[in-house]
Amino acid sequence: MKAAGAAPLASLAAGGKIALAAALAALEHSPDDAGILALLDAAYATPRAQVVGVTGPPGVGKSTLSSALIALWRSGGKSVGVIAVDPSSRISGGALLGDRTRIRTDPADGGVFVRSMAARDKLGGLASLSISAMVLMRALFDVVLVETVGVGQSETDVAGAADTILLCVQPGSGDSLQFMKAGIVEIPHIIAVTKGDLGAIADQARREAVAVLSHGDRGGGEWLVPVLMVSALRQEGTADLLAAIDAHWRWLAEADRLSSLRRAQAARWLTESVRERFGRAGLMRAGEITIASGESPFGAMERLTKSLRAQSVAAPIRE
Repeated sequence: MKAAGAAPLASLAAGGKIALAAALAALEHSPDDAGILALLDAAYATPRAQVVGVTGPPGVGKSTLSSALIALWRSGGKSVGVIAVDPSSRISGGALLGDRTRIRTDPADGGVFVRSMAARDKLGGLASLSISAMVLMRALFDVVLVETVGVGQSETDVAGAADTILLCVQPGSGDSLQFMKAGIVEIPHIIAVTKGDLGAIADQARREAVAVLSHGDRGGGEWLVPVLMVSALRQEGTADLLAAIDAHWRWLAEADRLSSLRRAQAARWLTESVRERFGRAGLMRAGEITIASGESPFGAMERLTKSLRAQSVAAPIRE
């Protein structure tokens, strides 16, 4: 599949925003199409971008900060793909809020592409299709930014997609600290105290974030999470934030950390996809779920789907 998908991937890269929008639409409507799977195989085999996940409670200023980061990346000559995950319509299943309206970019800039995607029924903030879209965009851009829906403490699925996770904390908001204490404290690689120009309450928020981090169990990792003060509207602290994102990228490049992270993410996506499609009984029937050497998680999912469907004909899967 990889060889078959390589040429379409090159054509997609040459086709610009219109071609990518069409490919993502096809991905949403026909995720099991052979051409789409070949394209995803090729994209998975040729990752290019650093994937930065931006998360935090609603109203914390994620989109404003994302816009500032995009402007900095573009000023440095980097192309940027954006996946803005929105709440879902119960009627259509589509995104309720077009995050294009909140993330400010120049529509004429061919180096930035913004795609709003629905969270669907995923409280964690990322639907399975968002992961597929991320893999595709990861092969086409220098940076992929994933801004999550902001639903609260369950919003940890971004860890299954991003290389670098940025948690936004708002000064004076007890909700932000409860959000951190509720389990997400182990997720971020960088914490940004937004609206850092608010003075004493911003300083207090930073101290509290540092204190919460000191009680977290990060598995003995060597990366020390920086807590930075930023004001995106005043363009204060954003350069330091970008430097921290770059530093984490360099750290990941050492000792096979990035490859290990992405292999674990692929395995998690595969397991969750089997669970979503075939339920717990199907997951049990699948047995040990593995990705063969040189295989993409999409190819592995296709293989498992064929196997489980064949088994269900002989013995229907029941929950």
